[in-house]
This record gives sequence, structure tokens and C-alpha cells, in this order.
Amino acid sequence: MALTELIYVSNLVGESEHELGAILESSVRHNQLNGISGMLLYYRGGLMQVLEGEDLQVQETYGRICADTRHRDILTLSSSEIPGRHFENWSMGYKYVDPTAVAKFPKYAPFFNFRTDADKIKGAPGLALEMLTMFANGMKSAG
Repeated sequence: MALTELIYVSNLVGESEHELGAILESSVRHNQLNGISGMLLYYRGGLMQVLEGEDLQVQETYGRICADTRHRDILTLSSSEIPGRHFENWSMGYKYVDPTAVAKFPKYAPFFNFRTDADKIKGAPGLALEMLTMFANGMKSAG
């Protein structure tokens, strides 16, 4: 059965961090029911998320996210078929990215400022996956 990987970025409406807990709880619940795995990064009001699973479930999940009034400025970075999961152990991994981590890895800076550099990051989905994987692995494999 073919798997799909979808990566997107968005902003929290009002950059309201108090919504993160509810978003994560909802993500875990829905993803477990739908066989979705993934990773969510948060930095100063911005989110980057990768969703993995069967295409129909990934598209339904993404549709629910796009309709969620807590998100705005949603931008799809990539959506493609993949041979296997990168985040199979998590229904939704999560990392709060602090300014120190961003400063350590300047090549990822456009992803944390995507509001002003959308074209640049849309052209680098491999770099987005690399960053998500690095943070998922506790920043052990940095580059």
C-alpha cells in the first residue's frame, strides 16, 4: 500500500501558544485512529508539520487542518509518495524550537521565517524533511 508524506507550514492565529496543547491532543487522537504518523515543530507562532500515512487519510487530515480556525497562512511545501515512514514511532512527535536552536542551524532559518520567504522554502522540501528529522532525533545529526 502506497504511503504519502505531506509537509506544510502555518501560523497560529494570534500566535497564541495556549492553543498548542489542544492542537497536539487533537492531532494524536485523530492520527492514531487514522494510521497517521508525523512530527510538529513550533517556533514563535509558526508551525511546520509532516504527516505520513495512506494517501486518503493524509489528505483528510490535511483538509481538517486547513479548515481549523486556529491555523492561518497555510502553505504546502510538498506532498509525495514515499517508500516508508520517517516518523513511524509517533502519532505526532513534537518539538518546541527555541531561538538558540535556530541560531545553531542558519540553513534552516527560512523555515522559521516563512512568512517572508515562502518561495524559498517551497523550493526546498528535502531540507524541510531533513530539519524535521533532525529535531525528531534530538538534534544529534545536525548539519
